[in-house]
Amino acid sequence: MAFMNSMSIVGSGMTAQQLRLDIIAENITNLNTTRTEAGGPYRRKLVVMEEQPLSPFRTILQERFNGVRGQGGGVRVTEIAEDDAPFKMVYDPTHPDANGDGYVELPNVDVVMEMADAMAANQALAADITAFNVLKTVAAKGLEIGK
Repeated sequence: MAFMNSMSIVGSGMTAQQLRLDIIAENITNLNTTRTEAGGPYRRKLVVMEEQPLSPFRTILQERFNGVRGQGGGVRVTEIAEDDAPFKMVYDPTHPDANGDGYVELPNVDVVMEMADAMAANQALAADITAFNVLKTVAAKGLEIGK
């Protein structure tokens, strides 16, 4: 059971970090989007995660007895929030979305911040993959004991 919990924890981390990378890519893609369906420029998105604690033994036992499978720990994405930082104002009176004073509201996306977030998410994903590979090696070695 501990092995499956470990796999569940590592898998949830990989899934969460991959979603984080996808959202970062979406933010960078919309760097210059000044019109959205909601109106106004694109607003930067953030991935909010929280700990998914391990269930106590008694809860796990009851879930197994009732045929219900609970969470085995790890992380889960609680929401994809919008960053409420102010938009960037750029003077460009020729832009079709310029206001009466000639200023255009650009998205609140900072490429440097997005790249730093992407590097952090990539490192976390690499750590999860390393942990997964270690678990896989341990399982393979455990299966070899019976030979």
